[in-house]
Amino acid sequence: CNLQPKDAAKMPESAWKLLFYSLSWSYGAYLLFCTDYPFFHDPPSVFYDWKQGMEVPTDIAIAYLLQCSFYGHSLYATAYMDTWRKDSVVMLLHHVVTLTLIASSYAFSPAVPVPCPGSGACGARGPGGSAGSVLSRVDTEARLSLCPGRFWFRLYWFPLKVLYATCHSSLQSVPNIPFYFFFNALLLVLTLMNIYWFLYIVLFVAKVLLGQMQEVNDVREYDMEESRKP
Repeated sequence: CNLQPKDAAKMPESAWKLLFYSLSWSYGAYLLFCTDYPFFHDPPSVFYDWKQGMEVPTDIAIAYLLQCSFYGHSLYATAYMDTWRKDSVVMLLHHVVTLTLIASSYAFSPAVPVPCPGSGACGARGPGGSAGSVLSRVDTEARLSLCPGRFWFRLYWFPLKVLYATCHSSLQSVPNIPFYFFFNALLLVLTLMNIYWFLYIVLFVAKVLLGQMQEVNDVREYDMEESRKP
């Protein structure tokens, strides 16, 4: 493949994320569009007819299990295995927040109906740029095409469908819903992180348009000169 050594070192990480994100996104799309769940077209329906002690359906419980196991692994991998980048600290925080949100949502599921953020196609699918660096030698056109997709999924659909349902519709269906501020605070933190990583994509696009990049590089990575500093 004629990969540079630094690109070859990142290939296992990128290939693993490509595989997991493809499978998990496909399973989320299956739950939303190939089952009887109306969550995508009617997000507030997740709170309809809620009763304390309701069981989590098996197919949704599988989504919880997949996401929890992945983000549990990602905490270790980001700290000790992956290439250290400028946003690695934020990424660790993202994994902690997401894991807390998903695990707490499942643990409290008999007490509060909170949608699993990773179970839907427009949910929190992972930190910014992971899909953008899936292949170390991805071309410029592919990188640029991520910008509108990321905006549509994470900065439009996520607030429109997830935050609106949890922040507003939940109180209409369940006025005394437990843990309201806890879960919504975590979701709002994830939204801020989505904005943070979107700015990296905007920076990348700006550098390409202004001719400041001679080759496709991840703007989150430290320069070679910086990496040599003690």
